[in-house]
Amino acid sequence: MPVGPDMINHPNHYKGNHGLESIDIIKNFATDEMEMGFYWGNAMKYMTRYRNKNGLEDLKKARKNIDWLIEKMEG
Repeated sequence: MPVGPDMINHPNHYKGNHGLESIDIIKNFATDEMEMGFYWGNAMKYMTRYRNKNGLEDLKKARKNIDWLIEKMEG
């Protein structure tokens, strides 16, 4: 049985023509402060919209961004 796209960890709409994901660009080109702000902002976005948009999927996306923020802060 085919499995659909991973909408939490690797959503297709964030991949370019050659498979590069936008998160990889952020991790490579942003300063630490910019990267952490990106994660924080995304987590807030998903937390505030989950009831009206994608429910549990948005909460999982928020958690993913919080995990990335924690990893960045832990070094």
